[in-house]
Amino acid sequence: MKTRVQGFLCAGVAACVAAGCCSDKGVDVKKSGAVEPSVVVKPFGKTKDGQLVNHYTLTGAGGVVMDVIDYGGKVVRLYTPDRSGAKTDITLGFNEVAGYETQDKYFGSLIGRYGNRIANGKFTLDGATYTLPTNNAPGSIPCSLHGGDKGFDAYVWHSEPLSEGKNVGIKFNMTSPDGDQGYPGKLDITVRYWLTPENVWRIEYEAVTDKATPVNMTQHLYFNFKGEAEGTILDHELTLFADRMTPVDKGLIPTGALVPVKGTPFDFTTPWLIGARIDADNEQLRFGGGYDHNWVLNSQSGKLAPAAALYEKTTGRYLEVWTTEPAIQFYCGNFLTDKVPGKRGKNLCHRGGLALETQHSPDSPNQPGFPSTILRPGAVYKTVTEYRFGVR
Repeated sequence: MKTRVQGFLCAGVAACVAAGCCSDKGVDVKKSGAVEPSVVVKPFGKTKDGQLVNHYTLTGAGGVVMDVIDYGGKVVRLYTPDRSGAKTDITLGFNEVAGYETQDKYFGSLIGRYGNRIANGKFTLDGATYTLPTNNAPGSIPCSLHGGDKGFDAYVWHSEPLSEGKNVGIKFNMTSPDGDQGYPGKLDITVRYWLTPENVWRIEYEAVTDKATPVNMTQHLYFNFKGEAEGTILDHELTLFADRMTPVDKGLIPTGALVPVKGTPFDFTTPWLIGARIDADNEQLRFGGGYDHNWVLNSQSGKLAPAAALYEKTTGRYLEVWTTEPAIQFYCGNFLTDKVPGKRGKNLCHRGGLALETQHSPDSPNQPGFPSTILRPGAVYKTVTEYRFGVR
């Protein structure tokens, strides 16, 4: 079967709706017949400074459908089937660019140059100290979060559709200049999103630099397997393939220790409901307002290996996360509120979505005991993460 790549002018997810596979109102409809993989491209509007934003609809041969924009590589919608074959949008996002600019810029975004936190917005590299914007202050302690005031989530990337056999995707490119948000070195980045017939969303990250610099990219998609704005994720069942985690201080910066999770509310080595222990009397949970922590994965080989699994029993939706990265951040939406509008006219709620961000550990440039995140000239930053969707 030849994959189609199209340019198409319409609003919302009309192409997907016309195909009978999903609804722009979030109403479940039954999957019927074979799905031809395709990429549909159309405008999504403009940023506040007038840049045009493109919208891509990826329809996978296995039935998963993704709406993605090249503003921050954001996944706007993600339709996956439940155990009956009905599809629902299971991620958080906005219908317009303005929502990301005014409500929450990280929803579904590519994150960089450094995902997660760097203490006090400072690090020392090769004898020089670099200062970054401090755009976050948990516990009233400032840090630099997700790349600073203008991370990769806030750039309009160059984008183009991809097709390889029955796989469809998008290629994103950008250059982060030397000094961008205080980081040294010109960084040339390529990210590819692929959607496969097996309902795998594969993300491939690559970067090269002309000067030594920290790099730690990730994706900040939020999941709610019951559907966007359909309650909390506390009834989702989570497994993390990690025997250890990195405890934090009240500023959510790792202390440098690696501690076993056994016997604590952080033990997800076997499946646990997210809400089962979230209110336990535990200092780490108090610091994060719930789960907002980094787990050190059992696989440290740099090869693709399981990191997490997620399941929701009423829909049967199931996800496996595989990655080449050494760690994963599990965040359960502690700062989400009912003041944030959803895409269907229904507001979100506290803990209405969760993120599983594959990564190197937070604050690694200041933590010599953690695996290095320093990319040097002549080397190539390469990581892969796969989100494998299914039902059971």
